[in-house]
Amino acid sequence: MRHQLGKVGYICFVLLLLFDSTFEQLVSWQEERLALLQLRSSLGLRAREWPIKGSPCSDWKGLTCKNGRVTEINISGFKRTRTGSQNPQFLVDALQNLTLLESFNASHFALPGSLPEWFGIRLASLQVLDLSFCSITGAIPSTLGNFSSLAVLYISNNGLSGMVPSSLSQLSKLSVLDLSHNSLGGPIPASFGSLGNLTLLDMSSNFLSGAISPVIGDLSQLKFLNLSNNSLSSFIPAQLGDLSNLVDLDLSLNSLAGVVPNELRELRNLRRMTIGKNSLSGSLPGDLFVPLTQLQFLAIDHNNFTGSLPDVFWSMLGLQFLDASVNNFTGTLTSLGLNVNFPSAAFKLSQNMFYGNLPPVIRRFSFLDLSDNYFQGKVPEYRQSNVSLNRNCLQRLESQRNTSECASFYDERGLIFDNFGVSNAMEPPAPKSDKKSHRNVITLAAVLGGVGFITIVIIFVVLLIICCCKRGAMNQKVTGLEPVPTSASPTAPPGVSLNFSSLGEAINYQQILQTTGDFSDANLIKHGHSGDLFRGILEGGIHVVVKRIGFSSVKKESYLLELDFFGKVSHSRVVPLLGHCLENENEKFLVYKNMPNGDLSCALFRKNISDDDSLQSLDWITRLKIAIGVAEGLSYLHHECNPPLVHRDIQASSILLDDKFEVRLGSLNEVCAQEGDTHQNRISRLLRLPQTSEQEALDIRSATCAYDVYCFGKVLLELVTGKLGISASSDATMKEWLDKTLPCISIYDKELVTNIVDPSLIIDEDLLEEVWAVSIIARSCLNPKPLRRPLMRYVLKALENPWKVVREEHTSSERLRATSSRGSWNATLVGSWRHSSSDVAALPVEQANKVEGASSFKTSATTVSQGSGQIAEGGHSFSTRRQAKEIFPEPLDVQHVTKTCDE
Repeated sequence: MRHQLGKVGYICFVLLLLFDSTFEQLVSWQEERLALLQLRSSLGLRAREWPIKGSPCSDWKGLTCKNGRVTEINISGFKRTRTGSQNPQFLVDALQNLTLLESFNASHFALPGSLPEWFGIRLASLQVLDLSFCSITGAIPSTLGNFSSLAVLYISNNGLSGMVPSSLSQLSKLSVLDLSHNSLGGPIPASFGSLGNLTLLDMSSNFLSGAISPVIGDLSQLKFLNLSNNSLSSFIPAQLGDLSNLVDLDLSLNSLAGVVPNELRELRNLRRMTIGKNSLSGSLPGDLFVPLTQLQFLAIDHNNFTGSLPDVFWSMLGLQFLDASVNNFTGTLTSLGLNVNFPSAAFKLSQNMFYGNLPPVIRRFSFLDLSDNYFQGKVPEYRQSNVSLNRNCLQRLESQRNTSECASFYDERGLIFDNFGVSNAMEPPAPKSDKKSHRNVITLAAVLGGVGFITIVIIFVVLLIICCCKRGAMNQKVTGLEPVPTSASPTAPPGVSLNFSSLGEAINYQQILQTTGDFSDANLIKHGHSGDLFRGILEGGIHVVVKRIGFSSVKKESYLLELDFFGKVSHSRVVPLLGHCLENENEKFLVYKNMPNGDLSCALFRKNISDDDSLQSLDWITRLKIAIGVAEGLSYLHHECNPPLVHRDIQASSILLDDKFEVRLGSLNEVCAQEGDTHQNRISRLLRLPQTSEQEALDIRSATCAYDVYCFGKVLLELVTGKLGISASSDATMKEWLDKTLPCISIYDKELVTNIVDPSLIIDEDLLEEVWAVSIIARSCLNPKPLRRPLMRYVLKALENPWKVVREEHTSSERLRATSSRGSWNATLVGSWRHSSSDVAALPVEQANKVEGASSFKTSATTVSQGSGQIAEGGHSFSTRRQAKEIFPEPLDVQHVTKTCDE
């Protein structure tokens, strides 16, 4: 009996424990549910993501539970309710009650305000914290060092300021620390050497100062180290050579000096080294790079390196990118002729002091830039579109240095200058044409001269009358212009009225000198065709770019035309002008807002180091975002300005990118107002000779919107193929590259485009369709006939909805015949595609529907392009019943397509 009572008691005791445990779990869950409801309210989350009547663990998005307890919260990219978005704040106090929370991800969700002090105290179980792109301000609280379990910490791309707290070194389990793109200052804490488990440290794009602490060499597990774009000075510590696991090192855009330590040769796993844009000096010993067999990306540009370029670079078969531009390297480059091919490599050796003859053979490169040196002699036969030789001392080649520059350089070094192959020449001779061809031209001119003389006289008289009428009308328009108000300001050319109140701040010359460090070489960005560009910091810590314009190298009026442009045009896609300095008579200075990601030519192969692949280039989503941004800027200039404006210098170097890779158009000194045809008669339109793609390939800059479209097509190809230098190339040999590339772009076969896609892009089947569509758009823009190129506003619509270019639901062929009779845009594309293998255009939707394997789909009213996240123009989606001519609609009268202006 007692035994049975003992069993009953034991069972009751167990049941009581289970009841207590269940009751405790129930109470804890009720507390967590209440905390989640409070969090939902304080953050203003929508019912679409967190429905109030649903079960949080099963019905709420971004929530992960274990045993009925919340362990992970992911609200990345969520949108607030209308009420919540009116006053967003950093209100996450309810997280304190989620005691088992291991991960909190709020990236790209606005949390304006400062980090609370309790963050590192109450959330003892937190292992992952991602608060990047959250608009957080203030200082980093020292209590963050109490996160005893924290392994991953992202708080990049915010407005954090103050010092980096040394208490972060207490996070012994931390493997990822990303503090980049903030306004943090002061030195790097010396105590960071205790973060023994750290694999990624990114503190780039801040205001860090002082020396790089040698204790970083104690981070034995570190694989990614990025300290770029700060104000770090002193030397590169030799202790960095102890980071045996390092695969990515970026110390660029600082003020580092001295030589590169030989200890870096121990980084045998290093695949990417970026130490450009500093003040490093001395020579580069070749034995430093011999052990770096894994190295694929090396940027040592914009330094003060001297001596010869190590020959070891030409035997490193894995090296895919080398930028040694803007240094003081000298000597000959006979090693360029080594029996080594770099079929997918890009080497930039411009703006150095290399000299002598080029080797008779240069092996294959994706892109090779030898411009701004002092090479002499004849140009070997290998010269191709992907080799740039501008501003050298080469014979029979345009865009070279003058005789005095070349002769002075060779005389100073006791070398013999060949004087461009002629005696007593003062300037580089123009390329000589073939004698036989010259005689044929003279004979043909003599035969046709008699007939053509009368025609030329008539044309001249008609044009003279038209020009006189235009000038009379323009003089009437510009009468009554106000003079420039101050004596220090220059006199504007006719037709230009400068309103200095809208041109930013007037900055004196002393401020300019202080901002640029007396125009030191360390702050030199590049020698632009309109002036030299220097980086600097204004009072208040504003990073700027200063353009120094010397009248000896550019037209005196070019900067006035640029100021006139900024005085009349304001758009989010144009680089902001912050100020100007016009005091000096022979030099003028324009001050622009600095773009942290530089231009497209530099950013295309800049990766996000948080990715596993250290050589990851810009992903397709970002590339498409950049393409859309450029199209928006050009569409504004072409279609929203009156008169329409033509950029005339669209290439990768004029596409600037801010910290979020938003596009800002630069190089605005070539902008020209396109004069409409409405005031011209039929005779003047017949007399005008349209420009062809051959002329455009030779960089004869046209003042037509169609020329901008052509240049934009080259930019699109650069984004698709990843080939550097395409958009900047103006050589006639570029046509050879296009002849090989364009046949791989066909509306009939999607798989063909994979032959030219950048191999570094990681794309799935859906994104491949976007790449295919963008390639088709690029090919349409590159039509040799300007009248058949699409207007920029239609290009913009196509880029915003790339799937509609290749997937739009089609109608019958009767529709095609009906529209063809009216000369529709679709019919124009059909004729271009069918009748000329060199003409470039996208097939109409009706024809594409007939192609075997062509697919169509139906979309809802909110269809967006996967991967791009872009909705149709104006935020409205397109119905599937609308035809693809909404993307390529019928153009306006031809007069709106072929406009010109006086240069």
